Order: sequence, then C-alpha cells, then structure tokens
Amino acid sequence: MPETATIVRARVPLRLGLAGGGTDLSPYCDEFGGAVLNMTIDRYAYATIEPSSDGLVHFIAPDMNVIETFEPELAAIQSSKLPLHAGVTTRMLTDFGGGIVPAIRVTSFVDAPPGSGLGSSSALVVALVEAFRARLAAPLGPYDVAHLAFEIERIDLGLAGGRQDQYAATFGGVNFIEFHANDRVIVNPLRVPAGILNELEISLIACFSGVTRRSGEIIAEQQRRKTATADSAIDSLYQPP
Repeated sequence: MPETATIVRARVPLRLGLAGGGTDLSPYCDEFGGAVLNMTIDRYAYATIEPSSDGLVHFIAPDMNVIETFEPELAAIQSSKLPLHAGVTTRMLTDFGGGIVPAIRVTSFVDAPPGSGLGSSSALVVALVEAFRARLAAPLGPYDVAHLAFEIERIDLGLAGGRQDQYAATFGGVNFIEFHANDRVIVNPLRVPAGILNELEISLIACFSGVTRRSGEIIAEQQRRKTATADSAIDSLYQPP
C-alpha cells in the first residue's frame, strides 16, 4: 500500500429510480435479464480518508451520530456499528493493501437518511470504495468500482438488494442499465438534451416525509416471490420483446 499523508475525498450522487426497479434483483435478472432507467440528483454521499495522528483507526459518521475508535487491526474494526465502513475498509485493505491497516480517519456523510429510497446506502459504499481506490492506487475502472461495491454490500455483508444503485452512483447522469447473467452489466448513458433535463427538473419535487422503510426486508420478500416461478410477481416484471 502506498504511504500517503494526503487527504482523499470522494463524492457520489444519489439516484431516482424511474422504471424497471426490481428487475435488477437476483434470481430474476440472472434468468430473464433486467433493465432499469434511473437518474442521479444533486444530493450526495461523501467519504473522506485522512491520516490519524494517534496511530488508531477512527470511523466517523456525524449524520448517524457515531464516532468509533479501533486498534489498527482488521479484526478490531469488525465490531463497528457502521457495517458499511467496516466492510469496505476490510475488503479494500485485504485486496489492495496487503491486509495492513494504517492509522486513518474515515469520515462519511450522506444527504439522505437510510431507507429514503434514493439508494443512499449503496452510494455511501461507492464513495468509500472510491476513496480507498484513490488512497491505495487500486487499478479499478468505473465498472470495477460498481461491481466491487455490489459484492461488498450484497455478498460480504449479506445485505439484500439489487444492482442498479451501485452503477447509478458510480456513473452518474441519466442511464439505461441492462443486467444479464453472470454479473454482466451494461451501462448506457442517455444523451438527453439540456432543455428536456431542465423541464424534467422543474417538474419534479422530492421531499422527505419523515418516514423511512426497511428496504432489505422488502427486497428479501421480492426475491422470495421471484423464486416461485408461478408467482404473479414474475409476470409483473416480464416484458416480452
């Protein structure tokens, strides 16, 4: 891992899902393929990594009212109340840092709360991955960052969910995203004229009702229903050519 005293900052956008939500979930997209249309907005997830002068590791999330301190060991950070921070730190340092934990401060902030429906958790994972990518000089392109963020969130941490959020946060803009078997994803950026984007922006209002939902439970139920091939959930998602 390259030694650096540089402060690294990452910012990635949250997204609005416009169409196709649910078709990015396994096992549906693995068998039938999936496609979503989404667009990112001017609300963000932020991540900062900077050296720690006391030789310890600090996870700081002011929006969650969490400040934690650990010994610089991978095993130590597993007790974190911030599983996304612990998961990304563990995976990135294992894969690209030789398993060595430096004395660092990892600070995050998200403009929307978890459960807001804007892909905030996945955007935070992408921001953390991107910050570590820059610090560790990891050879990752945009598709690699999005796929790694997906693996950390869905496989390493076992959090239920689909694939669109990680790719929307990584690529940004208005995208038509296709999902195929064997984790093959194609991001098609849409060249929408500025006038249409301006009209869309002025016609949309996104506001926080003060109520969040447990997306993991909802998605787990969706996946269960899609596994039952006779269920009407399959028919509701399938669009014949």
